[in-house]
Amino acid sequence: MDCIFCKIVKGEIPCAKLYEDKNVLSFLDIGPINKGHALVIPKKHYVTIIDTPDDVLKDLVTATKKVTKAVKLATGVEGVNNLLNNGKASGQAVFHAHMHIIPRFEGDDFKFPWPAKKYGAGEMEEMRKNIVKLI
Repeated sequence: MDCIFCKIVKGEIPCAKLYEDKNVLSFLDIGPINKGHALVIPKKHYVTIIDTPDDVLKDLVTATKKVTKAVKLATGVEGVNNLLNNGKASGQAVFHAHMHIIPRFEGDDFKFPWPAKKYGAGEMEEMRKNIVKLI
């Protein structure tokens, strides 16, 4: 497998490690949106949140919370984005599940909020039904 995150977990590529436990690893992003931008990854290779077992997701979210708190305090920011992209269309560039911790500064050039759209008449209820029957 030629996954850069798997190589980081194996120690084949160095990282600026922030946190590690049996299931997850956190390190600073080498191409940060803002200084302090960190990633939290499962140590085993899973492509998206859908592929990741629930127990590993629990550890991923728990570690994300811990690292987010530390990043927020270390950077002095008032806001932080926690993002997990799933699939190329969502912006996922490394196909190993990972959570971004992005410190946010007022006026930085990372664009949020996203452009919200609206449902047409009856579309929201139809979408709700289609999703609920698959849960």
